[in-house]
Amino acid sequence: MRRVGGTAFFCIVLLISILSLSGCAKTQASGNDQKEQNKSAERVQIGVTFDSFINERWLRDRDVFVSRARELGADVNVQSANGDVEEQKQQINYFIKKKVDVIMIVAVDSSALSDEVKKAHDHNIPVISYDRLVTDSDTDLYISFDNVTVGKLMADAIIGNLPLGGRILKITGPEKDHNVSLVNEGFDEEIRGHQISVVDDFSAPFWKSEEAYDYLNAHEEDTRGVQAIMCGNDALAGGAIQYLAEKRLAGKVIVTGQDADLDGCQRIAEGTQAMTVYKPIEELAGRAADCAVKMAKGEEIENVLSVNDGSFDIPYVRLEPYSVNKHNLDSIIIDSGFHMREDVYFHVDSK
Repeated sequence: MRRVGGTAFFCIVLLISILSLSGCAKTQASGNDQKEQNKSAERVQIGVTFDSFINERWLRDRDVFVSRARELGADVNVQSANGDVEEQKQQINYFIKKKVDVIMIVAVDSSALSDEVKKAHDHNIPVISYDRLVTDSDTDLYISFDNVTVGKLMADAIIGNLPLGGRILKITGPEKDHNVSLVNEGFDEEIRGHQISVVDDFSAPFWKSEEAYDYLNAHEEDTRGVQAIMCGNDALAGGAIQYLAEKRLAGKVIVTGQDADLDGCQRIAEGTQAMTVYKPIEELAGRAADCAVKMAKGEEIENVLSVNDGSFDIPYVRLEPYSVNKHNLDSIIIDSGFHMREDVYFHVDSK
């Protein structure tokens, strides 16, 4: 038998050592990977599907919700349905397959998701209706602002500027958005008895500013002489005011909006939009994140009311909206930090 030389023997020992260390390293890496997986599995998993991000406010809702949820130790998967209800259904089914702990929905069509909610419940996944009530679905929570009051605030702004009544126009959002019916309910109730005549009521299918602009252009003869336009949000108000500006009527016709978008607040500062409804998004989205994490952990949610979704009484967290006009623009919008003063008064200060 041949003896192994010193150099060869050293190489063999070195090779064995390297393989041994490599095996240890792999074992250690595998152990670290498992720890990371376990750590991730311990975190609450939340799936969120938004109608779309066409409007400025939904981007703010998303950012606040995700930030707060992460602070609470949750991971959030955000999807946008881009206004397509079938896409939203697929997203909900995707969350169910991913076995998330909670699903939160900003509904494209409030009446079209009951089957998906039931499927989530069949898999023991609670569902939150965020800002828009998913009707006839028995969702585990509805969190929103008092939308009937939103309509009343819009009506009060018009009544205050038309004490003797007058002819007005309504440009609201899509009928499939349940909030639209609630806002209309509050608005119609408030103007009753004030000699206000609604010339027409147009429902914009996608909340887009051009829908309001195009509608007014197409109905110029029918809507001539209206003294106020109730717009369902600030995007629609922007389209209406663009049309009015081309007719040299901007600032002469009362226009209301909702959401306190930056451009809506800028128009209030300029005097072309009479009011908007401010809904503290940080409060809504932050509270929704708190509720989602509590639901995932099986904890109780406090200060809950009840609302009927058409078929079921479900828990309801209700927040209050605020009317914003040129007199309280600074105190509500700027002092709260919702928008910066230099941004709100950008066009005014630059004149």
